[in-house]
Amino acid sequence: MSATVIKPRKYRVQRSELAVPATSEKFFQKAAKCDADVIFLDLEDAVAPAMKVVARKNAINALKEIDWGQKTVAVRVNSLDSQWAHRDIIDIVSECPRLDMVLLPKTGTPFDVQFVDTLLTALEREHRREERVGLEVLIETALGMAHVEQIAASSERLEAMIFGVGDYSISIQTMTPVFGTPNPRYAVLTDPDASGARVRHWNDQWHFALARIANACRAYGLRPIDGPFTNYGDPEGYRASAERAAALGFEGKWAIHPSQISIANEVFTPSAHEVAWARQILDAIESANAEGKGAFGLEGVLVDMAHEKMAHNVIERAKASSRLEPRS
Repeated sequence: MSATVIKPRKYRVQRSELAVPATSEKFFQKAAKCDADVIFLDLEDAVAPAMKVVARKNAINALKEIDWGQKTVAVRVNSLDSQWAHRDIIDIVSECPRLDMVLLPKTGTPFDVQFVDTLLTALEREHRREERVGLEVLIETALGMAHVEQIAASSERLEAMIFGVGDYSISIQTMTPVFGTPNPRYAVLTDPDASGARVRHWNDQWHFALARIANACRAYGLRPIDGPFTNYGDPEGYRASAERAAALGFEGKWAIHPSQISIANEVFTPSAHEVAWARQILDAIESANAEGKGAFGLEGVLVDMAHEKMAHNVIERAKASSRLEPRS
């Protein structure tokens, strides 16, 4: 552990985050009853300009009238460079005590977060809100990626950071029309073998962005969340994308279709095997410590106090996700 300790933000289970357009009222009740940990009602990219005000009213009504149970409910407001953002925030926070988080798109600088934080603080004081509104941000521009560490450190209200692969693709001017999927052009060829044959190896063009976001989040106590995989007809591709994010330290992933929810919940819940490993490690370390040992061998593998921390993380994640049985 570093001598510099960053206060962790409020913890929420966020394995799956379902996107629901605020113009699609017929989906609201279904979303409230689904297995997603987080629901966000979308006022931004899923809503045509002519429907922005209607969508805002729909979101307000949904937050006031629908029983969302124990779910975390957020609203993705319009970006700060739009004509709707300030009214989105003011009206929804003023009228909806049930709101848990504001999702701020196209976050480019620390000032974007600080501006929204200040506005939320004033609204909370005005309306005497008992629960502070959380804030999650989308990193989906080259500017946002260039400032990702400063953004992560910009506000104690900030809880989570999401990689918005779609708009990021546009911002850096790539050509991958199915957002979240690999691009066959991002590949290398091996040298010819003895017969002259060469093998093409695909690479992951989003590794840099994902790894940088994960590191910034962990440095400042935030939850790193992966964004959309828009080919909802490809569950294997979605699973692979989620597994990749989990391997990099992400806690969850967006679902743009209900069929993706169960996959995200499974991938980001510790498996039965992982839980059993964690318990074995903790028992073995307790026995070793009783004998004055800090490090020891277990089944041919060196185990030390770092493994104890990892095991505790697994157990805590499993407890937090207890609404699902650990997968085998």
